[in-house]
Amino acid sequence: MNYNYRYRLYPTDDQREALAWTLDTCRQVYNHFLNRLNEADDIPSEYAQKNTLPDLKREWSDLKQIHSKVLQVVVERLYNNLRTLSGQKENGYNVGALRWKGAGWYKSFTYSQSGFTLIETDTRRDRLRLSKIGEVPIAYHREIPENATIKQVCIKRDSTGNWYATLGIETDEQPEKPAPETIDPKDTVGIDVGILKYAHDTDGTAVESLDLSDERERLRREQRTLSRKVKGSNNYEKQRTIVARCHDRIKRKRRDFLHKLGRYYVETYDVVAVEDLNVRGMMEQDRNSRNTAHSAWRTFIEILRYKAESAGTHLVEVNPRGTTKECSNCGVETDKPLWVREHSCPSCGYEDDRDANAAKNILQRAFSELGMGQAESAWFERRSLSSSRKSPIFERPPETATATDTRVVSASRVIERGSPALNERGRQTERSRAG
Repeated sequence: MNYNYRYRLYPTDDQREALAWTLDTCRQVYNHFLNRLNEADDIPSEYAQKNTLPDLKREWSDLKQIHSKVLQVVVERLYNNLRTLSGQKENGYNVGALRWKGAGWYKSFTYSQSGFTLIETDTRRDRLRLSKIGEVPIAYHREIPENATIKQVCIKRDSTGNWYATLGIETDEQPEKPAPETIDPKDTVGIDVGILKYAHDTDGTAVESLDLSDERERLRREQRTLSRKVKGSNNYEKQRTIVARCHDRIKRKRRDFLHKLGRYYVETYDVVAVEDLNVRGMMEQDRNSRNTAHSAWRTFIEILRYKAESAGTHLVEVNPRGTTKECSNCGVETDKPLWVREHSCPSCGYEDDRDANAAKNILQRAFSELGMGQAESAWFERRSLSSSRKSPIFERPPETATATDTRVVSASRVIERGSPALNERGRQTERSRAG
């Protein structure tokens, strides 16, 4: 399995200048090889371009101050961009040529396979030794597994001017996922994501969305101040950095919330079911596009995916079509406007929260994809529906249908470590397994 671990760097003033110089020189090398491709009649191979690097170093003496692997990765990045562009053209997209990288548009360089060493010390900061640059202090807040190997190190400068190192980790150990037929239905969960309630699952837990109103108000104030500055001036650059820090603060708070929520689900359940949402298409609609972007549903699904792989949990992404309209008790579809927050089936009389009903439909579809027919019957307490879902057969009378009690959890409880609101279910699961 491959992972990326991100750490903050705290370079000295001299090291900061060396990192910035290396970054800008890599940008110029990228533009140099891009110019070669534009002038060539036939596109040379990537291997042939890498072989020209030793001759280029003799002509361009500054390149001797950069590790050879870093320069090779610059060529690889150019050809990866070229392949991506060609793939988009083959898929029918109207795309242009690769763009020249101006100052500020090239933000990272990579050491591949060699040129780096992680040094653990007894001091407050550990060290990351980078060839041609030196030992840079690093906030080594997360230890790398003993059996893992560092394959590459990507050095990046973000919009706030801070430097980060992303370590590419490779390990042979991968937790085995339990067989679908051995999974207890109690250890499965379906999650419906939303705006007011970020996540509503089938166990009756509704997690409220993260409140970032104060941070967004500060961002608006700083952006208004930036609009009054003369573009290109020193005051403009200072204010631009302040605005970038506001954006960064919002992004870090949101990702922290999503990481902790995702970790709770993959460690508590054996099967996690979500909708395979087309967020880009949803943002192109004429309503709720900003709220959809701020919710970062696609980011949450990506976080769930890689966390599920490391935890040995099944993550099932189901077709989202009709999960809100469909009754989880009988399968009859009913149109519901967005402002209607309760589900009331006119066919069987089943009433439930709108999001809770959708979460149950999501879990049911996950059972079908995993082939967990017995678990589906145990969870929903009814016979299997026909494939057309036009003539459902009930196991219990419609008048006995009841809604699931909902336990609302504030987003602030999620970001607190050891939150009893979310960890109560996990502790109960651990006690049942231990018993």
